[in-house]
Parts: sequence; structure tokens; C-alpha cells
Amino acid sequence: MTKTPYKIYLNEDEMPKTWHNIKAVMKELPSPFIHPATLKPCSADELNQVFCSELVEQELNTTDEYIEIPEGIREFYKMYRPSPLVRAYCLERLLDTPAEIYYKFEGTNTSGSHKLNSAAAQVYYAQKQGLTSLTTETGAGQWGTALAMACAYYNIDLSVYMVKVSAEQKPYRKAVIETYGGKVIPSPSNTTAAGKKILAENPDTGGSLGCAISEAMEVAMQTDNCRYVLGSVLDHVLLHQSVIGEETKTACDKYDIQPDIIIGCAGGGSNYGGLIAPFIGDKINGTSNIEFIAVEPVSCPSLTRGKYAFDFGDTGQTTPLMKMYTLGSGFMPSPNHAGGLRYHGMSPIISKLYDDGYLSARAVEQTKVFDAATMFARCEGTLPAPESAHALQVAIEEALKCKETGEKKTILFGLTGTGYFDLSAYMSYNEGSMTDYVPTDEDLEKGFASLPKVEL
Repeated sequence: MTKTPYKIYLNEDEMPKTWHNIKAVMKELPSPFIHPATLKPCSADELNQVFCSELVEQELNTTDEYIEIPEGIREFYKMYRPSPLVRAYCLERLLDTPAEIYYKFEGTNTSGSHKLNSAAAQVYYAQKQGLTSLTTETGAGQWGTALAMACAYYNIDLSVYMVKVSAEQKPYRKAVIETYGGKVIPSPSNTTAAGKKILAENPDTGGSLGCAISEAMEVAMQTDNCRYVLGSVLDHVLLHQSVIGEETKTACDKYDIQPDIIIGCAGGGSNYGGLIAPFIGDKINGTSNIEFIAVEPVSCPSLTRGKYAFDFGDTGQTTPLMKMYTLGSGFMPSPNHAGGLRYHGMSPIISKLYDDGYLSARAVEQTKVFDAATMFARCEGTLPAPESAHALQVAIEEALKCKETGEKKTILFGLTGTGYFDLSAYMSYNEGSMTDYVPTDEDLEKGFASLPKVEL
């Protein structure tokens, strides 16, 4: 058998022409969105008031396993896709492990992450619908950057509510968003009723994705010919990110790579949902025994310490109710967490798969994440995003287990982006000032207290 190449690049004609809809292969579907006033499932008409109509159709699609990627989106994708599947030979040697380690690298575009896969799709549909502006939130900044790039390409105005602490920690993300024409507002802000309310209650807050979502949705609802878009959590975002998994599976099939473990970082769940999309069906129907591991930070542990409950998607409690693993929409993540993955909840799809036992979850400390990131940078030559390094840390743990047992496993993880906009965090780590924060049960109870008191 020939040696697996360091980097597996697919040909342009091997790029996926369809997205993979996980819901079509699930035995039990996630619960539908619930309107907080009527406590009934949200209709398409109600969702169309907030989101682009085509995205609503995709959000509600539970039957079509494959959904065509329009030519206008595929033309955009061709600027940076297919992305490489890389064999981490140098990391394997450093760890002295019998395991084979592969990573799907999504950092080959200017935004530096996987977020562009859904940004391009969402803005394409906004243009098709005749919209002239969009609003969104961003945490670490990858989504805001990607969306600004897509809006520039499709000629749509954009306002980005960026979590305040991230805007302060990552000024270069803000600069790139503005270079592409996006308007950045640190959140919470005094520009919206939701922001003013949050500041009145907690004037020193560093913000959260939940805060930023409230502000972005408020502006979208009050602006003509405008809609709100977001970069994670919802089903249509996971659908768009399935290009990651589709390319990965094609590359694996091409070189007879059979993953035993597939690992991804999980904040809202979009990149990991996209990575596992074409693999999870075999696990569900019993023809595969792949181990799926979602990795989150200990500072925002929605899967590992959250509750599976109906909750609002935003701090201002204006969104539909979603059943997901959540820390409560009132949970405020620690500002000292340098990566993204700050969202209080988790994708309903990932939450359901986790609750049904098809995947497991782990929470890792920030300093260990940067230990892994630094090791990887020094041996593999790529500086990983802190978010991606959560998956990397667990991949290393699994490879070291193989070293202990002598078992040869094939480990695949998602390297969702580069860390070149995260240098302030690397500086903190290098100078020894980085700390870990683990919420106490009392801290978590404050968030759980914000869960809606409803019976569904």
C-alpha cells in the first residue's frame, strides 16, 4: 500500500455539489423551534420575519439527505475549496504513537476559518431575495470576518455586533471586518434597547454571544429590507458546513483511510456538525463504530455540565425557544477565556445526537489547549486557532492512549482555522499570565435560573 501523502488535495471537480442534511438520517429529530408567546412550533412565516426565506426552508427540511449547492455558491467556494486533509506525520513522530493522525484544515482562506462556508451561502440567498443589508453577531471574530468577505462579494451592507471583550482582545479582526466594509459595534452597546438593558443590569460586562444576538436581531427587525444571519447553532448552518465532511469523506475513500475517532471543537456546533455529517449516518444505522468526540472549554461547558432544556438563543430572550444543551441564556462566560466557543447553548442537532448517545463530549482547560497549540505549531508548522486547539488537545490525548496500549487507531480532527488573529492570547500564554477558569456550581446556577419556566 502506498504511503498516505502529507496533504491530500481533491481536484476541483471533486468538490461537493450537494450539502448533507443530518436530520434526514436521524432516527429521532430535534424538537422544533417553539414560539415563546404561543408555546407552539414556529411556522415558516414567523421565521421568515427574521431569516432569509431560503434559509428557513433549509432549516425546516427534515427529509432530503442531499441538498444542491447552487452554482453561484460553488463559484465562490472555488476560491478556497477544496481544502486539504493533512496527515500529521510530524506530530505522530513527536508523540511516538502508533496512531495515524489526520486533520481537515479550514484555515486556507482570508477569514482564517471554516465560517466562510456558511457565510457565502447565507449572503448568496440574501442577495437572491433582494435584501440590501444584514445584521449579525460575532464572538472571536471569525464569523464576522467571513460574513464581511461574503457581503463584499455579493454587495450587501453588514452590521456586526462583536462581543465586547473579543473586540478589545482582537482589534485586528475588527480591522479586517471593516476593511471588507462591515460596520463593527462592540456588544453590549447603547445602540439598541437590548444592549442598554444589559448594560444597566451589568455595566462592567465583557459581553456574550447571547447579548450580541439580541442586539443584532433587534436591528434586523427594525430595518427595512434587512435580515439577521448567524454563523453557528442552527440547522441550516450545520448543513452548509457539511462541505467539510463531504470533502473529508471523499479524501478518506480515495486513500482508504478509515477513521476510528473523529474529533471537533464545539461552541455552537456548526463546524463539528459539518465534519461528521457524512459519517454519523452509519453510526446511527449501526454499520459503523466510529467514536465521535465534541470538545468544549471548561469555562463554557454547555454539553458536559449544561441542562437539556428549552431555552432562548439570546440574552435578551427574543428568539424562539430551542431544545438544546444550555447553561441558560443569562450565563456570562468568563472574559479571560481567549478562544471563541463562548455560546451558552449548543446546536439542537448536536445536542440531540449527544443525548441519544451517538457522540461524547469533553471539556478542556485553556492552558492545556495552548500547550497543545504550541506543540502543534512547533512540529507541524501551522499556528492553530485556539478554538481548533480544543480538538487538537483531545486528539493528542487519544494518540497518547494508543502509545500506552500499543493499539493503532486512525484519529481525525477538524483544524477549523488559523491563530494569526489570536496573537494576544498566545502572548498571554507565552508570558505565563494565562489562567484557567472553571465555573462553580453556584456560577452555573445563575445561568440556569434564566431558563424559561415553561412546560412543553
